[in-house]
Amino acid sequence: MDIIRLICAIFLPPLGVFLQVGFGTDFWINVLLTLLGYIPGIVHAVWIILSKR
Repeated sequence: MDIIRLICAIFLPPLGVFLQVGFGTDFWINVLLTLLGYIPGIVHAVWIILSKR
């Protein structure tokens, strides 16, 4: 399942975070980072997916 989340994190970072943690602080931080810059959103999403198992 982590592979699917990582693929989602690359193409649509908030979706990858949502699949990992749901609607929460991490999700909204990721939405903000993605709006400010696509790369920071990807980095944050991958970090969340790999750190919260």
